[in-house]
Amino acid sequence: MAKSDADDEFGENIGVSPTFISNPVLRQEAGKAFVWVLVIGLSALCVYISESLLVIFGGMVFASIIDGGSRLLGKVLPINRSVRLLIVLVTATAFLIWLAYFAGSQVTQQAAALPSIVEHQANRAIAWAQSNGFEVEARNVESIAGQLVDGVGTVTRALTGVVGGFTTLFLIVIIGIYVAFEPRLYERGVAWMLPKGRRRNFFLTIKQMAEKMRRLMAGRLVGMLFEGVFTYIMLAVYGVPMAILLAILTGLLAFIPNVGAVVSGILMVLVGFSGGTDMGLYTIAVYVIVQTFDGYVVIPLIAKKTVDLAPALVLGMQLIMGILFGILGLFLADPLLAMIKVALERRSELHRAYQEGEKAKDGA
Repeated sequence: MAKSDADDEFGENIGVSPTFISNPVLRQEAGKAFVWVLVIGLSALCVYISESLLVIFGGMVFASIIDGGSRLLGKVLPINRSVRLLIVLVTATAFLIWLAYFAGSQVTQQAAALPSIVEHQANRAIAWAQSNGFEVEARNVESIAGQLVDGVGTVTRALTGVVGGFTTLFLIVIIGIYVAFEPRLYERGVAWMLPKGRRRNFFLTIKQMAEKMRRLMAGRLVGMLFEGVFTYIMLAVYGVPMAILLAILTGLLAFIPNVGAVVSGILMVLVGFSGGTDMGLYTIAVYVIVQTFDGYVVIPLIAKKTVDLAPALVLGMQLIMGILFGILGLFLADPLLAMIKVALERRSELHRAYQEGEKAKDGA
């Protein structure tokens, strides 16, 4: 007589476990319920550690930036990749040190004076609106002005050396350096956790993502450099106050499509009108020229080789990420959306290839 599954190793029947479900239908449904509980639990865990995951993604974005610089340098210097990465990191560090030495004290003073200028200009705008028959409450405008200043507060604190998001920035840089120097190590580690049949597709998808990310970041850096330098030259020529601070903020905020241009433009115009109507009109002209040239010349040239994202989709992603994670979410919304698009396009390609293969089999 065959022994049951409940027999122990000594051949003695120890009985059925109290948790054993004898009905196969109920056992199948219990398995489905367990899977759903596991999915919900993992989703809750992802929400709980979402900020940490965003920092890790920020490290990958930074890794793509220095890796792109290394590849660009490799076209003129055929040397070891690690040496090229070190050259890129040392050059970037030297530039930041030079910038802090050249404009550190001026930026600190200008950043301290910026909130008072914004508040003063807001009060002037209230007085003008009320004199022309508009019913505007001072509290509402002051609240908007305060939110505007708070929105760039993290960037300003980073520029002036005050510890705000320094720990987050430090972690992003460290993770990015590790990933940039040993990208294959981490790719193999993730692939190892996947089924063997999906590993090849994973490596191809990661390759496409890395290429798109490098191009996207290269375009962002070119736009940031152009807007920052051109804004500083134009403002300094006319003698606009806080030219260095406004140029740096404009360059940094150029990393954030749509929102960054609006915020930097508002700050520039507010500071401009603090020096008179002529200066205010001049800053408006500078803003229009910079954004027009960047929008119709720089971005189209770069967009041909990067991920084409719909502006409304980018703005919606920025809104969600900004609400959830603040300024860090705003900075990383565009790259994250680009990577999601690449993954979906790759999945669509595989599905199309599968359907074509099935049609070919049916035709044969």
